[in-house]
Amino acid sequence: MTTPFFLQRLVLIFSVLIAPAAWSAPLIPPPPELAAKSWVLMDAASGNVLVNHEGDLRLPPASLTKLMTAYIATLEIKRGRLHENDMVTISEKAWRTGGSKMFVKVGNKVSVNDLFHGIIIQSGNDASVALAEHIAGDEDAFAALMNGEATRLGMRNTHFMDATGLPNPGHYSSARDMATLARAIIYADPAHYALYAQKDFTWNGIRQPNRNLLLWRDDGVDGLKTGHTEEAGYCMVASAQKSGERLIAVVFGTDSEAARATETAKLLGYGFRFFETKVFNKKGDVLAAVPVWKGSARTVKAGASEDLAATVARGEAAKLTTQLVLNPTLIAPVKQGAVIGKVEIRQDDKVVKQADVVALENVDEGGFFRRIWDSIRLFFKGLFG
Repeated sequence: MTTPFFLQRLVLIFSVLIAPAAWSAPLIPPPPELAAKSWVLMDAASGNVLVNHEGDLRLPPASLTKLMTAYIATLEIKRGRLHENDMVTISEKAWRTGGSKMFVKVGNKVSVNDLFHGIIIQSGNDASVALAEHIAGDEDAFAALMNGEATRLGMRNTHFMDATGLPNPGHYSSARDMATLARAIIYADPAHYALYAQKDFTWNGIRQPNRNLLLWRDDGVDGLKTGHTEEAGYCMVASAQKSGERLIAVVFGTDSEAARATETAKLLGYGFRFFETKVFNKKGDVLAAVPVWKGSARTVKAGASEDLAATVARGEAAKLTTQLVLNPTLIAPVKQGAVIGKVEIRQDDKVVKQADVVALENVDEGGFFRRIWDSIRLFFKGLFG
């Protein structure tokens, strides 16, 4: 039976007018299902979580804990309270700590730099305890530092009891929190982050490889850490960079060393294939000169409080725009860091990200005549709009 002519025309019109609109929208398939307990994929530049499966579930992190141990050491070095060539005396407690080891000995004097390598590459529990004791006096005090830093970073489902990740009922974290920590590590100090890509380290005549198998399989992968205990299963935090974009993948609770690498690679591959990130401004870049009333200067430099970036479906980044929304009346004094507005990243009419706009400098009160004159101007401004 032939289709009536008017129906053929109707189908043609529909295909011309409607179908192109549908074709123009990018197609993102569902993320892969992984053989794991929980997982998260995060864009490093924007902090956007692209995939989240039980990402806030509190689970034992095993040796992923050492990411925080190393991060605190990095912060202490940046603050000038710790130096890479400082020598650390190995205690009996550090030497006796079970699990994976760097193989330091009681009474050895080992540099902070070597311990840092032993923690990151060899996942040494002995190295972790030794560095914790050197920084804070004992491991309990160091755990308090770890928890304080976790709170500052917004790691809401994390609590540390030690520097190693050995099993403890009160010691837990989540995939989202570990992604947050990895992002902080990557941007805190690029020089120290480079150590996470090192494939092996030799200490005391014993060469040990990095347990992150993806370092051998994918040239874009340059960190971060693996973990394993019977309770936690096999876990991984990995980061990779391709074409200027960086992703962070976290997988908790796989059943083998091979599986954690394979499942993590699936997440990274999905992210690079279907998403892209556009960076508009870096933290501290000047976005505008904002008028100031009654000040020693007429304007104040304003910038975003954080890197301004957004992650969207691949092919959609060109549609992103930014919009400044500033406080209408800014009166001196203005302190550096004061919030004076918002900046929005928009995709059409949708706000996909928002950040505070802050003053990048101080503006003191102006002189007596400046304040009086601006008060008069503000009066008439308010009177006549």
